[in-house]
Amino acid sequence: MSAATAQDPAVERLVRSLSEHEVRGFDVVYVLGSGLGAFAERLQHARAVPYSALDGMPQSRVAGHAGKLVLGELAGRRVLVQQGRVHLYEGWSAREVTRAVRAFCRVGARAIVLTNAAGGLRRDWPAGTLMRIRDHIALQGRAPLARDERGAANVWDEALGLALERGASDADVRLESGVYAALLGPSYETPAEIRWLAEFGADAVGMSTALEAVVARACGARVCGISLVTNQAAGISPTPLAHEEVVAAGAAAAGRFSAVLERALPHLCAAL
Repeated sequence: MSAATAQDPAVERLVRSLSEHEVRGFDVVYVLGSGLGAFAERLQHARAVPYSALDGMPQSRVAGHAGKLVLGELAGRRVLVQQGRVHLYEGWSAREVTRAVRAFCRVGARAIVLTNAAGGLRRDWPAGTLMRIRDHIALQGRAPLARDERGAANVWDEALGLALERGASDADVRLESGVYAALLGPSYETPAEIRWLAEFGADAVGMSTALEAVVARACGARVCGISLVTNQAAGISPTPLAHEEVVAAGAAAAGRFSAVLERALPHLCAAL
């Protein structure tokens, strides 16, 4: 833990609040993106803590983000699920967007599984495609780390990524692999921007995840993640894009998505 993190009053308040609500005793945290909150329903002996009860926990105003933590058991292991995140485009700073990840690392998280809804840049990937995040391109113009925090060049953990692939295989669900591009938003990308991103190696694009991944790794956690391709991006999709489409696609893919995360957990824990 860096000196900057230790001296951040908001992180300290959130850490204390998590401890007061007995949010502890887990190794793995799942951060759920837009429309993907149904995964938390799979937890047994679950206990929910609304963000409003946690001092210092930013609360999203975007549809599809429930705004609560769920602590419970999955496949015989204790896990924490974050239902909903905040975004830069809502007016939050890079430090605020990543505050929860910092606090989770402080109270024991060893692995962070980041998920998101994303636009697809591959014409052969229809809506509903699941993509293991192999790497990312951060184009949000914000730095989440303080000067005395050391970031890692290789943020995405290969062993945990392979654990996700094993979970997908166990669940008999196809899991692609690719690069996630993170843009600021809130507007969707133009067809010209999509062509540019594709030329630079991106396979999916969204407005979250990259900053959380960088901070989690800098705080000592290992990171892996999955994007749900909820729509094909502008210039590829024949129809206009809308957030309602994102939420609906998340609901339609909830079963496959949740099965992969659940079946991957034993493999994730074995890799830690």
